[in-house]
Parts: sequence; C-alpha cells; structure tokens
Amino acid sequence: MQITRRFALLAGAAALAGCAGDSKFRTYRGPEVTRLVVNKGAREMFLLHHGRVLKRYDVQLGFQPAGHKQFEGDGRTPEGDYIIDRRNPDSAYHLSLGISYPNEADIAFARAHGRSPGGDIFIHGEPGILGFLRPDWTAGCIAVANREIEDVYAMVRNGTPVTITA
Repeated sequence: MQITRRFALLAGAAALAGCAGDSKFRTYRGPEVTRLVVNKGAREMFLLHHGRVLKRYDVQLGFQPAGHKQFEGDGRTPEGDYIIDRRNPDSAYHLSLGISYPNEADIAFARAHGRSPGGDIFIHGEPGILGFLRPDWTAGCIAVANREIEDVYAMVRNGTPVTITA
C-alpha cells in the first residue's frame, strides 16, 4: 500500500514539474531586433539586427498568397512597410504580434473602390493541434510554429519595422 501511495505522489510531483517549464512566455537577452523582413515568395521571415540576420523562420501566409492585400476578406497577406503595433498574449493562435495594416495608402485605395481594407493582420502561431495541414491557410496573416512564435514574441518589441515583400 505504501509503495502505491509513494508512486502516486512521485507521479503527481513529476507531472507538476513538467508543467512548470511549459510556459509560452520566453525571455530574450540578445541583440535588439531592429527589423522583420518577410519574403512571401520564399515563405520566409527574418529577424534582423541592423542588417544582420538573427533568426530565420519558414512561414505560412494568406490563402491567396499572390499579390498585396487590398480588401477585407481577400485572403491576401499585405506587402509594404508596417510596424509591430500590438501584442496579444491570449491569441487563439497561441501568441500574436499585430502588424499596422492598413496604412493610409491601403485605406485610401480601398475607399476609392468603395470597399474596406480589412485589418487584424498578425504574425502568429498555429490554430491548434492540426496546425499546418495545408499551406497558406491564414486569412492574410503570417504564421509560424507555436514554438517559433514564442521566440519571436520574446524578441520583437512594439514599434519594430516590418517589411513584407512579394
């Protein structure tokens, strides 16, 4: 009986210890990330420190990856220069960093066509356990694996410039 009780206590302690190291919030003490560059054609994102690559990630894009996002619901990922303007620690996609789309030019273009430019464009993690079952599954966002967004979230600060190229 005592062996069973000891085993149960040890198993419970081991389970709790395993949970302690599972935080999605990481720390980063390296060089400042001064720019993010996303190359849509190559499906890659770079975190840069004054032109030097700190990290490279494979990315997934909007379900219509070709071309610049113009209108709400078009499934495209924007192209151009933006900034990281917000953070969402409670994102449905693990963690997320907001991109300042739409800018003034995006808004003016959409209005000239009587449409909404859309918004809520983020760099984020996976939607859940089934993650990347098909390529380019987002509604216009930039997605990386959950473990990767944890690093990106720790490394990138609000106000960091983002350049998204075709």
